Amino acid sequence: MTTHRPPQNQAKNPLDYAQAGVDIAAGNRLVNEIKPLVAGTQRPGMLSGIGGFGGLFALPSGYEEPILVSGTDGVGTKLKLAIQLGIHDTVGIDLVAMCVNDIIVAGAEPLFFLDYYASGKLDVDVARQVISGIAEGCKLAGAGLIGGETAELPGMYHDGDYDLAGFAVGIVERKNLVDNQTVEAGDVVLGLGASGPHSNGYSLIRKVLEIAEVGPDSPFGDTTLGQALLTPTRIYVRSLLAALKTPGIHALAHITGGGIVENLPRVLPAGLQATLSRRAWDMPAVFSWLQEKGDIADLEMLRTFNCGVGMTLIVDPIEANRIAQVLSDHGETVFELGHIEPGSNGVTWT
Repeated sequence: MTTHRPPQNQAKNPLDYAQAGVDIAAGNRLVNEIKPLVAGTQRPGMLSGIGGFGGLFALPSGYEEPILVSGTDGVGTKLKLAIQLGIHDTVGIDLVAMCVNDIIVAGAEPLFFLDYYASGKLDVDVARQVISGIAEGCKLAGAGLIGGETAELPGMYHDGDYDLAGFAVGIVERKNLVDNQTVEAGDVVLGLGASGPHSNGYSLIRKVLEIAEVGPDSPFGDTTLGQALLTPTRIYVRSLLAALKTPGIHALAHITGGGIVENLPRVLPAGLQATLSRRAWDMPAVFSWLQEKGDIADLEMLRTFNCGVGMTLIVDPIEANRIAQVLSDHGETVFELGHIEPGSNGVTWT
């Protein structure tokens, strides 16, 4: 019987993966360091921890016709600012927020989240800080962190750079699915205050910093400009889940890239438009600073940034005050932005 043996490398200086730029041991250290962070996101339904080939999650019982809602997103060039400042523990919250705020628009409660972290050379400390933010975002959203992927890609990224992507899955009863089927003329448009630019428009923000010749460490109020710009994206999940228990919410729109101008029309039925008042809310100081320093036109601001409104609701006018009160009781700043009327499926301003 012939015994097969692996070929023996006779070279004096054998090549290994580390010499190619991939440190397997560092990846293993990271997994061990983040296990307590992942454990902190435990919620009913989670059947597995990290380290396996796939995350396991059992669907909750009690649903008649459960609908799964999924969303995926990244953080964009906000990461460049985080890397420049060496602040890595907040962008993970942004990552979760951008995904779960999208699926709550359908009325879906987030169940679980997975992340993808890629870098040219794995820095375990930086990665741990990033994933600590992801875990915090999952806690804020009530989602379990059931898995992820850490990729070390030498040659793809410059030293110190990394990129993030995320994926969330939520659940909603079919009869409670939020769509635009009940939106009608006369409905009221409510807006929820944003925590800052969230995770959109940062290529323009970085251009403004360049033109203004201002560094992110410049003073800005009681903080620095960079810290103000790195304020994490607000997660609206818990407050909206509470509001959705009351009748009258006809549609929701997450205000991301494109601002109110591009995102609100996505949930308007044909033949209807939103008529909004720009005087309904005060644009936060960070947006005023960007507009002034960048000499940015009003419309360009409104179609690039959220300008202080991170989520919009289209609601029955009879229920508007009650819904606004529930949201306020759950910590949201609520603005009555305007109303829905017959028109060309866009946004007009008064």
